[in-house]
Amino acid sequence: MPCSECGSPTIEFAVPNRHREYLASNTAVASCCTRCLTVEPVTDADADADADAADSEFDLLSDAVPGAAEKAVPLLLALDLAESLVTNRAAIESLLCDVERAGADPLLAIDRLERDPDLEPAVDLERRSHQIEQLLY
Repeated sequence: MPCSECGSPTIEFAVPNRHREYLASNTAVASCCTRCLTVEPVTDADADADADAADSEFDLLSDAVPGAAEKAVPLLLALDLAESLVTNRAAIESLLCDVERAGADPLLAIDRLERDPDLEPAVDLERRSHQIEQLLY
């Protein structure tokens, strides 16, 4: 299914129960745009049965996105919420802590995503990265 923001291809992935509250409609499956990194819930009718597929699908987004779902899913959800740090502060902090607990450095991943020439994130990562760092530390 194409991205509703920019029309680029998306990947679908399973959203663990503990992270569903961070999606607009508490669904088990979400999609992420391969260009702007916009995350959208996928309705049950649209859900791909292979959404739990191999972790390697995250590689289609960028080399900067961790390949394992337990690292990539909370990172992508946090980036999607970063448009409004004030409103989503607690959620972003919780999600990025989950990324760290899973063994990835979320700030390094954000920095690499910011420099990926194939991406045009919907959120201004250059402007947000410093604010996110302050949020975490």
